[in-house]
Amino acid sequence: MNISRSLVSDGSKSILLALGLALGASSLFTGCVVVAAGAAGAGAVAYVRGEMVVNLEHDLDAVFTASQRALGKLEFAKINDHKSAVDAQLITRTALDKRVEIKLTQVTKSLTKVQIRVGLVGDQDLSLTILDKIKAEL
Repeated sequence: MNISRSLVSDGSKSILLALGLALGASSLFTGCVVVAAGAAGAGAVAYVRGEMVVNLEHDLDAVFTASQRALGKLEFAKINDHKSAVDAQLITRTALDKRVEIKLTQVTKSLTKVQIRVGLVGDQDLSLTILDKIKAEL
């Protein structure tokens, strides 16, 4: 007696194969995830679905000011800046007219979540450049 035949019928094999193909195909469209410098917490960088996310160990005001200076040094055209006591948003455009949006959210008094998106689908290299400039200004 063939054990694999008795445990899984041909119909079940087809269903399992279809399920495996569907799961594999869905992972192609969910976006890229890259994590660097640790798994979580301050300093961990994640790039998920076109957006770079990192927590910086600085207060919201310091990160907002550093972001403004960094975008100015990159010579991006300022579109809009908004800031409240708990969050902020900076919108600029590159010389090639790519929209750059930076969202800042106060996590604690000394920890700020930074989200960077370039264009509609993201640009990981430019996002890293922007993040490095922000860090240099802190």
